[in-house]
Amino acid sequence: MKQREKIQHEPFIRIVKRDSLSLQKKALVYAIALISGLIFSSILCTIFSKGNTPISYFEAMFKGAFATPRKIWVLLRDCALLLGVSLALVPAFKMKFWNLGGNGQVLIGCLSTIACMYYLGGKLPDAVVIILMIITSILSGAIWAVIPAIFKALFNTNESLFTLMMNYIASGLVATFINIWVKGGSGVLYPLKEAHLPKLVNEYLLTIVVFLLLCVAIYIYLKYSKQGYEIAVVGESQNTAKYIGIDVKKVIIRTLILSGAICGLVGLFIGGAINYTVNTSSASNMGFTGIMTAWLANFNPLLMLLSCLFITFISKGMVQVRKDFKFTNDAISNLVVGVIYFFIIACAFFINYQIVFNFKNKKREETAE
Repeated sequence: MKQREKIQHEPFIRIVKRDSLSLQKKALVYAIALISGLIFSSILCTIFSKGNTPISYFEAMFKGAFATPRKIWVLLRDCALLLGVSLALVPAFKMKFWNLGGNGQVLIGCLSTIACMYYLGGKLPDAVVIILMIITSILSGAIWAVIPAIFKALFNTNESLFTLMMNYIASGLVATFINIWVKGGSGVLYPLKEAHLPKLVNEYLLTIVVFLLLCVAIYIYLKYSKQGYEIAVVGESQNTAKYIGIDVKKVIIRTLILSGAICGLVGLFIGGAINYTVNTSSASNMGFTGIMTAWLANFNPLLMLLSCLFITFISKGMVQVRKDFKFTNDAISNLVVGVIYFFIIACAFFINYQIVFNFKNKKREETAE
């Protein structure tokens, strides 16, 4: 009787933690998810358009990203910027500090860059202004990130809410300065002509090279440095970190200074090498997109090259899809991007868990009956 009751209480379907998959199997699961998401999104676009096919969807996607040399350069440059924000978030996330303020930190870095160009451009030599742009953008981004870090370290505040709040403050500061600078009330600061960052072969390559080098540097920092080890230990357990003598508060503050500084560097390139102006949407929501790319790469800086490239490809491709399929607004484009993201996120379930069917227990229950 006891054995029968035990069998009856064992579920027929169970979700259990999967043993760690090899890198090849993980890559296969992600590849299947990506292909499935693209196929499903092509079907959606075909349904909502007239006279188009899924093949037309894929043609438009690749056309939007790779049709001309300039589009390829823009793709690589935007991928590099997104990579920069992702790299900024990784040290904080590995420490279990949920920095959701990437947008604000990028905005503040961009605002500092434009302020230097606006007030000092043409009054000081360009080389001096550029040096000041670099210093102020990195410093302002670091300050914007370290404020929530100090409150977290000293008072254990909620870093997610705090960093989100800093985004709104940064956006408000940008709007305030634009109102000061733009006398006509249009709210648009036209591109400034003074003290641009130098070009390396063309206007795209410098951005790409800088963030590729930064990617390698962050990988080495996290994997081989003492500070990287301390970040990993604090992320695993703050109690363990304190027990072995790590100053947790110091690690939190130091790590967020690094995180904000990298975001400020991204803002420097947006303002000083690409747009030459600033507005409340200059960050292009990269602070949140970077969370996705960092998570997809399992917080591995080198793998983030691929995740950032894919996300940027989807973004550029959907612009062309919207144009070719004659979608009048962003609704379908946003839906498609959301579907692709859903497929990618859902595949993580099958990487970490597996569904087990207890056929043997079912047979034993029937025998007991």
